[in-house]
Amino acid sequence: MKILIIGSKGFIGHHVHNYFSQQFPNQVCGADVIVDYTATNYFLIDASNADFQNIFRENQFDFCINCSGAASVSDSITNPSRDYHLNTHNVFKMLEAIRQFNPSCKVITLSSAAVYGNPTSLPIDETFISHPISPYGWHKLQSEMLCREFHEQFNIHTICLRIFSVYGPGLKKQLFWDLHQKSKNSNKVKLWGTGEESRDFIYIKDFLEVVNLIIKNAEFKGQIINVANGEEVFIKDAVSLFYQNFNQKIEYEFAGNNRPGDPNNWLADISVLKALGYKRKDTFADGLHEYYKWIQGIERE
Repeated sequence: MKILIIGSKGFIGHHVHNYFSQQFPNQVCGADVIVDYTATNYFLIDASNADFQNIFRENQFDFCINCSGAASVSDSITNPSRDYHLNTHNVFKMLEAIRQFNPSCKVITLSSAAVYGNPTSLPIDETFISHPISPYGWHKLQSEMLCREFHEQFNIHTICLRIFSVYGPGLKKQLFWDLHQKSKNSNKVKLWGTGEESRDFIYIKDFLEVVNLIIKNAEFKGQIINVANGEEVFIKDAVSLFYQNFNQKIEYEFAGNNRPGDPNNWLADISVLKALGYKRKDTFADGLHEYYKWIQGIERE
């Protein structure tokens, strides 16, 4: 089985590439905008004008896993054109290249729970009306629509994964990385929000099992699948649990001011994912401990 991972140098893409490379040696290719002079089976993509034509004209893949794109709500607000280019326009170009040169390739595109915005009730299933509150959410929603379009109009086999909050070693942004960074120079930390916001976290190892299940069991008919654990975790509890890993006591307080584009509460209905065979392996506490150990390791380097 030959697999292409687009965005293979990013946090999720790197893990996905390593995971499938162990299963299918020499059958997994990466693609990204970062120059790599030593990697084999790697395609360099022009960051300013991504062109997937040559990749799919000269190679045939069984699966394409698109992990590329921007992943910053705040940046999408200050630079919506860049976010649209990376999260929507490039998805169209990828699908069009597949349509022309590799139409049997099955496509997995990583979307985001940001498409839901602030839901009126919880848990959120895939049929909830999408109402994004950031350009990032809108652009991810448009990328989903493109995947459905190419399936319905051109019979390209697609599926979109609406990821809620994935974390783990290698992630140098978002909540837990910020908590670490803020605690490096002080044991008193001030945080955004009220602490009553909630997220539905999934550890990177569990996410990799999700992708594996999708490849093995899912029908690629332009559908959407929530990717989370079906567990609502309040941010105040997540912060407390993470800081329990630290040797020193960290005091923290919430400023009470929310950032534009950030939703309040999320909890996923993962019935569709469970029907494909998903079973959680890592507890939230275990995942945070592994992430903390990784941070400690890179601090010693």
